Amino acid sequence: MSGKKEVVTGTGAPHWSETYELVVGLEVHAQLITESKAYSSDPNAYGDHPNTNVSVITLGHPGTLPVANKKVVELAVRMGLATNCTIADRMHYARKNYFYPDLPKGYQITQDKTPICTNGFVDIPDTRDHPRSSSPKTATMEAGMTRIGITRIHMEEDAGKSIHDVDPFNTLVDLNRAGVPLIEIVSEPDIRSAQEAYDYLVEIRRLVRYLDICDGNMEEGSLRCDANISLRPIGSGTFGTRCEVKNMNSFRNVMRAIEYEAQRQSEILAAGGTISMETRTFDAGKGSTIGMRSKELAHDYRYFPEPDLQPLTVSAAVQEAIRKEMPPLPRELRAKYTGTYGLSDYDAAILTDDKATALYYEGVIAHTGNYKAAANWVMGDVRSWVNERGLTMAEFPISAERLSGLVQLIDTGKVSHTIASQKLFPMMLEEVTSSAADLATKHDLLQSTDEGLIESIMHQVMATYPDKVEAYRKGNKGLLGLFMGEVMKGTKGKADPKRTNEVVRNLLEKANA
Repeated sequence: MSGKKEVVTGTGAPHWSETYELVVGLEVHAQLITESKAYSSDPNAYGDHPNTNVSVITLGHPGTLPVANKKVVELAVRMGLATNCTIADRMHYARKNYFYPDLPKGYQITQDKTPICTNGFVDIPDTRDHPRSSSPKTATMEAGMTRIGITRIHMEEDAGKSIHDVDPFNTLVDLNRAGVPLIEIVSEPDIRSAQEAYDYLVEIRRLVRYLDICDGNMEEGSLRCDANISLRPIGSGTFGTRCEVKNMNSFRNVMRAIEYEAQRQSEILAAGGTISMETRTFDAGKGSTIGMRSKELAHDYRYFPEPDLQPLTVSAAVQEAIRKEMPPLPRELRAKYTGTYGLSDYDAAILTDDKATALYYEGVIAHTGNYKAAANWVMGDVRSWVNERGLTMAEFPISAERLSGLVQLIDTGKVSHTIASQKLFPMMLEEVTSSAADLATKHDLLQSTDEGLIESIMHQVMATYPDKVEAYRKGNKGLLGLFMGEVMKGTKGKADPKRTNEVVRNLLEKANA
């Protein structure tokens, strides 16, 4: 995704927006990237043959005991620190009791009263047309941003997967996913539009990818989202009755579900009806939500402390050690690029849109102080080449240090930007072991500073176009480009444009005299 603001909502505001305020809270489940599952040594791998990554612990056999995965705790703390949360110094696991075929133990190990992270926030672009109730802005917030609070982040394990479309008579169950570690990120009801929900999810996905804790792939289910949606009269401080919408497998579908549900609820309220608290599913084909079950009849999960796992302590020293190992976060890099390097907000957004691009840019500017030129190359030629081929930045063949060498050649006037872009850059893609300087020397691309040669060619050009010289003398200064082009052509593009411009102007002025 680009850093340019992407608005994917429909045209115009919905008619209900003048009467009601939309209130949305999101629950995001992120599958963690670990080698083994949350409480067993079973492999945590996507796409393996069904029911091959299971053991007696995953299957919940009597007498088996879980063991907490230390990596899961570390990754949860990373996300908590990245979202400005308070990390609990002492917590315990909990049992959430319910039975489905894809949960063979009959309960899920999670956290209830003592989540590992609480009271955080993320900032997203401010798209609000007028003030509405929300979390207050603070001095630490970037300009043009809106703050979305995070209630809690807790650790839990995933359930298996029920498969309904393979056998016409039976539901099949794949338990490979059972026990896979998750974190659930629960936002405050601070989101006021489908676009804000989209932007919030983009920021959450960006963070989990920067932190290397989740690949953020909604289509594969490694990032999943449930939305709690309600309406209330504008100006009211009381929340309306909410409905929870599940089964949304893309950011676009989250937006569609919110927009549909807001319209559905507004029509009920306008007709004098009341909203029932319920769980609904989203039908992507029809673009509508469908009732699944009433919240009033929801399960009593009978939470209680998990007796088979000891309470957990995360000391301040452990938190600090995890913090030191974390990469720079997008907001930190944006602040550095705009504040220290003088880049525009747009440039900073593009460069920090994904971790690989940010790291590559960091590598380039480690060898050159021309931050803007480096940004232009990364955002332009580099990303274009990568995107056109459907590759990743990790597959780009020119190292950051080699690209910085190309920037330095231009800065020192040894090659023109045109020669660098049209000739040297393609050569560097092919000859991946050669520096820009070596290639420029080898292929005779270094700019000429021989003023005698430039003057000689300019005299030939003036002799060829005496009428143009006369027109220039009479005030048609736009002809300067013609003379510059002819001289550059005569030097095969190797003349220093700045010095050539000076020589051409001087000779034309003398001709005028």
